[in-house]
Amino acid sequence: MEAVSKLRNVPTSARKMRMVADLIRGKKVNKALSLLKFEPKEGAARLEKLLLSAISNWQIANEDARLEDADLVIKSITVDGGKILKRFRPAPQGRAHRIRKRSNHVTLIIDSTSAQERETADIEVNDTKE
Repeated sequence: MEAVSKLRNVPTSARKMRMVADLIRGKKVNKALSLLKFEPKEGAARLEKLLLSAISNWQIANEDARLEDADLVIKSITVDGGKILKRFRPAPQGRAHRIRKRSNHVTLIIDSTSAQERETADIEVNDTKE
């Protein structure tokens, strides 16, 4: 069973957040948490909190399963651009320059590796039956 967690309207550019998201994509949850804890980039703290939220969502969905036995993995993480706030800054000789304050949306999906192995096994079994 997978768990989804979303973070919307984060006030940093999507490009900066993708740099941090690429560090943890496909990693085990414990390894990802330790990477994010010591990463100095601004988005790391937000992604760490989002990952903890996804773990909590997984625990709520799977009350009978133990977290230690689940062997959770970050199945996918996507960072999409959010809305852009447009502002003007005064420039020389009476002109104005446009400032674009970017934001992003992050979607994080975690899943247990045992569930992924079962899915691939089911696919292989179905292929052999046909």
